[in-house]
Amino acid sequence: MMKIESCGISQEKKRKWTLNTMQIIALGFLGVIFLGSILLYLPISNQKPIEYMDALFTSVSAVCVTGLVTVFPATQFTVFGKVVLVLLIQIGGLGVVACAMAVFIIIRKKITVKNRVVIQQSYNLDTLSGVVQFIIRIIRLTLIVEGIGAIFYSLQFVPEYGAVRGLCYGVFHAVSAFCNAGMDIIGETNFIGYVKSPIVNFTTMFLIISGGLGFTVWHDVYMNLKDVIQKKKPMSRSFTRLHLHSKIVLTMTAGLLLIGTLGYLMLEYNNPETLGNLNFGQKLMASGFQSVTTRTAGFATIPQADLTSASKLLGCILMFIGGSPGGTAGGIKTTTMALLLLTCISVIRGKGAIECYGRRLADTNVRSGTAIALLTFSIWLIGVMGITILESGVNLQDILYEVSSAIGTVGLSADLTPELSRGSHLILMILMYVGRIGPVTMALVFAGREDSKLKYRELPEKRIMLG
Repeated sequence: MMKIESCGISQEKKRKWTLNTMQIIALGFLGVIFLGSILLYLPISNQKPIEYMDALFTSVSAVCVTGLVTVFPATQFTVFGKVVLVLLIQIGGLGVVACAMAVFIIIRKKITVKNRVVIQQSYNLDTLSGVVQFIIRIIRLTLIVEGIGAIFYSLQFVPEYGAVRGLCYGVFHAVSAFCNAGMDIIGETNFIGYVKSPIVNFTTMFLIISGGLGFTVWHDVYMNLKDVIQKKKPMSRSFTRLHLHSKIVLTMTAGLLLIGTLGYLMLEYNNPETLGNLNFGQKLMASGFQSVTTRTAGFATIPQADLTSASKLLGCILMFIGGSPGGTAGGIKTTTMALLLLTCISVIRGKGAIECYGRRLADTNVRSGTAIALLTFSIWLIGVMGITILESGVNLQDILYEVSSAIGTVGLSADLTPELSRGSHLILMILMYVGRIGPVTMALVFAGREDSKLKYRELPEKRIMLG
């Protein structure tokens, strides 16, 4: 009897320590961050001594594909340190799950059903079928797009820095741009010196948008284009045959990019510190770049500290929204913003359901979207208050910009991050981490197991006053 009881206790303990997918993701990112900080702290990684907090901050920023820095990578890190940095960015962009599965595939280790479930839940796939092939396509697409970006970057960097250094710069910035990290190894001015360069501007925008759309959207687009090429479907129906998620992502991405471009063009048109001294074509290109980069990339071709107050506010809004789910971007995501807008439209029109492209959105999506927006805003507000308390003499608007950049995993800075105290750096690290894995994921990490008895419980419905 005692043997049976002890066996039951051991089984209960075993179940207690089983990690769910959210916990695996959260701990996986923490493990990579910690390992990266140690590697970046080593003397072999640095051209001059570095404090561990700076190495940790850089590792968090790289793995969380943010780009905020307390030291300048170009002058701080050696070639070895920069290699470590680009690997951390690549792991952070692809995600620890995809990278772990890639290693399994390379060493030909069997991917179990449990591994497949983790992949399915990580990328919100409908079925377990084809999840391994999905990971392979993600890695292949990433390498192809980053390779194309590296080639175009090299057209600019090779004539400037020579063949070897120019190619290395091309690879580093292609990875950083596709993963929406925004880290550079050019110097202290980021891409400001290339504000008039079409090659750098359009290559960077292409890579940022590609990474920010999300891997599920790319997979959907790829499968539809494949059917069009094989003449299984007409070209005229290529958009209508996309999944609803892909349609919303593409529509919101185009709309936000247009709004951002026109907004920055009007607000900065006569600002001599940003767009004022450029011709109209260059102003339009720089405005488009600024609109794209605020969607969680972090590269800058104009000084962020010199933006007008209205432009900084616009930037905070775009950074808070971010990119799209299932990719390298941060923020509350385009789909969440679309859901909030559609909910408002539905209420105003007096509709009972939320509709989009001839489909009714699930109530669970509405609840999740509301939770994501509210949790993100709450964490953002706590971060603003914390840094405001610690940095009493700093302009509040710059704090808002920095905090929005951190939680949106953007990396744009009003030249404030290096000047902040260690307490503020810690707050920014927490914001970057939460922004990368997602506030809801973070909440579910600490959530208890759901009581199956309460799951199907139905209570009497009551209404309360709103508005």
